[in-house]
Amino acid sequence: MAGFFRLLTALSLLPACCGVVMSLLDSILASSGASGWISVESMSALGGVAAFSLCWMAVSHPVRAYVLGHELTHALWGLLFGAKPSDLRVGAGGGSVRLSKSNLLITLAPYFFPFYTFIVVVAALLTYAFLRPLPFMPLWMFLVGFTWAFHVLFTIETLTQRQPDIKLYGRMFSWVFIFLVNAFIVMAWLAVTTPLTFPQLFGFLAHRTIASYAAVAEAAAGAVKFLIDLKKGA
Repeated sequence: MAGFFRLLTALSLLPACCGVVMSLLDSILASSGASGWISVESMSALGGVAAFSLCWMAVSHPVRAYVLGHELTHALWGLLFGAKPSDLRVGAGGGSVRLSKSNLLITLAPYFFPFYTFIVVVAALLTYAFLRPLPFMPLWMFLVGFTWAFHVLFTIETLTQRQPDIKLYGRMFSWVFIFLVNAFIVMAWLAVTTPLTFPQLFGFLAHRTIASYAAVAEAAAGAVKFLIDLKKGA
């Protein structure tokens, strides 16, 4: 029964996914500000994304690094919710970590939480605590883009495989949840690091999401009217 309700929830969130995609596009356009130019920092982040994407296509994938980050993410989110992690195992064929308890966020965290990007951001904040302004800002942003591309590409590859984490909450529900959280994180990052503001972001989300559900409702009403007219004509 729980699986059925999760499926219904996922289906009901599909219009929201469309709204979020449009909001993300709006946010990217607004992130350049009034000048219309992309900042050096944003260009550096995009350069990091491009650099890892090229590495992804040109060299063998660093699977062990991904598996380590995956299991450490389970452990980190487990700690946040009071679980006790133990028996961490990492190998080229996969990994595991034992947790005293689990929940939706702990289970799906590796698919929406970019662990190595988090490490870069924490390192940047620690550096900023001693050195102000933060030196080599374009380099930090390059590393953010590089590690975020690592997270996205490995997540996409992993989701095409059979994963116990995904099976636990249902593939449809897990995919929708993972997509929405990843998109929200990207938009929040844009709001923090570019001229895009959070009021603008929330405005985009509200407008696009409402429009998506309105379009679905209009299409459903049109379909019902068509069936009624068809029945009357028969």
